[in-house]
Amino acid sequence: MRGFEILKGYENRGINLPTRKTAFSAGYDLEAAEDVSVSDKKISLVPTGLKAFMLPDEVLLIYIRSSLAVKHNLILANGVGVIDADYQDHIILPVISFAGEFEIKKGMRIAQGIFQKYFPIDGDEIGTGAKRSGRFGSTGNF
Repeated sequence: MRGFEILKGYENRGINLPTRKTAFSAGYDLEAAEDVSVSDKKISLVPTGLKAFMLPDEVLLIYIRSSLAVKHNLILANGVGVIDADYQDHIILPVISFAGEFEIKKGMRIAQGIFQKYFPIDGDEIGTGAKRSGRFGSTGNF
């Protein structure tokens, strides 16, 4: 099982579940859940109103849409977002502009998410180790 859910509190806000736009698209387009003003060279957090679910040996990788990167000089502050299978909270996109102010409008497709399997090294087993106890950026607190 893998997919996206609209978070509690966002159900009646016109949030769209991510979709692939063409027959061979790998990525699911993630939209902004609200208007956000992005300042020049400062991180702005763009809520999606979504969470993801996937199998234990999968990860959701999030990339900025190439059209926003090329045409508007926007990047994700972390380069590539990594959503682990045990992260069951709000997907928030940390965005930076390198071309001055930029207005992200609700419903604008900002990023694309690609589900992928991953492989642990020999001697490591998926599902062992500390349990996630926090939200955005929580694994740094272990």
